Amino acid sequence: MTQNQNTSSGMTSLEKRSITGLASIFALRMLGLFMILPVFSLAAEQYSGSTPLLVGLAIGAYGLTQALFQIPFGMLSDRVGRKRVITAGLLLFAAGSMVAATADSIQMVILGRLLQGSGAISAAVMALTADLTRDEHRTKAMASIGISIGLSFSVALASGAALESWIGLSGIFWATAAFALVGIAVLHLWVPTPVRCITHRDMEPAPAQFIKVFRNPDIMRLVLSIMLLHLLLTTSFFALPITLLEQAGLAKSEHAVAYLPVLILAFIAMVPFIIIAEKRRKMKPVFLGAVIVLGLVQLAWAFGSNSVTGILIALWLFFTAFNILEASLPSMMSKLSPLENKGTALGIYSTAQFLGAFIGGAAGGFLYGHFDVTGVFIAGAVITLFWLFFVFPMNQPRHLSTKIIELPQLNADNASHTAQQLNAIDGVIETMIVAEEHVAYVKYAAEELDMNELDAFHVSSS
Repeated sequence: MTQNQNTSSGMTSLEKRSITGLASIFALRMLGLFMILPVFSLAAEQYSGSTPLLVGLAIGAYGLTQALFQIPFGMLSDRVGRKRVITAGLLLFAAGSMVAATADSIQMVILGRLLQGSGAISAAVMALTADLTRDEHRTKAMASIGISIGLSFSVALASGAALESWIGLSGIFWATAAFALVGIAVLHLWVPTPVRCITHRDMEPAPAQFIKVFRNPDIMRLVLSIMLLHLLLTTSFFALPITLLEQAGLAKSEHAVAYLPVLILAFIAMVPFIIIAEKRRKMKPVFLGAVIVLGLVQLAWAFGSNSVTGILIALWLFFTAFNILEASLPSMMSKLSPLENKGTALGIYSTAQFLGAFIGGAAGGFLYGHFDVTGVFIAGAVITLFWLFFVFPMNQPRHLSTKIIELPQLNADNASHTAQQLNAIDGVIETMIVAEEHVAYVKYAAEELDMNELDAFHVSSS
């Protein structure tokens, strides 16, 4: 139970304040992480010891420590408090940014990026969001955070190229440190403090569930998908700035002007496909189509690198497909994950996302050093072919929702019978009972369920 819970069906002012504050923290952090993507491979020659492989490692290094600390930091927040963990994570992020800002060697930049990533606060921020919002508004809250991440990503790519020409890479890293400190101020001055931290079974990982998740083929297809998506992102943005400058002849100062309209158009183009996927139950075809587009884009960049127009059209297609997958993959994870494994599955998913960024940066540098930009893009096309082969057999996700029902009289003695009663309601697909918390997690098909019957069960049981 959060401190702002009441009987109103709309969001309370504290819920709105919580969501805007936490979404801002996410956006500030992601803005700092992604601003170097469109410029680092071009500007990294200023550091002593730079090689293509080390430059690639510097781009993706944050992903390694993010992957390592994501789940432990989330679990730690249950024990010592969300705000303490988030504050510590943002301080680590700021410290890493300062190390990178003062670096004169590529090795120090890599150290700074590793330190940036060690402030892995995503799981703790998500858990705090759940603490401060009621169950019926959790989906809206997570969607708001997702939108903030998407917008910050677009702003970062457009602004990073412009800022590098004004303040250099060092200035970008100093700005990133400042963003982290602003995030701490937002956390303590704007975001409310929950009465207590709650372990959210549908959002947080449970160690005992890891093996079950790894044995679920559909979940693992989506885990691989988010890893390969971010691998392609970092490999592409190792090679793309170089291609635009050296092969297409677009001056570095003009990259920002080129990126901005492409990103805006891609965001607009994504919307109808998301609607088709969700509303018309075409999630799998849209998903597979986006993967195919990513592969075709890699081939277009590999063999059409002399045309600025061709590169930018391909970039528009890339970001349209990327945005579709970035938005739809978490939804598919939620639909395909059994209730008892959902939090663990999402933790593994988030870890794989950052691991993909690390592998992509290292792979991009290695491939560029041995095969030039053409080799990077051909490798990307091969990866998407493997990806398509691996995910093609996946099941079409059903359009399911989850409701959390509070049952004050629930206990260990009546838990099994309560689950049987809930599962007997038409439209209920699965029920998970947590007797010690007096709640039932119910996954249901909205078009088959009489919600009044589910609500009546809640009323009659309380």
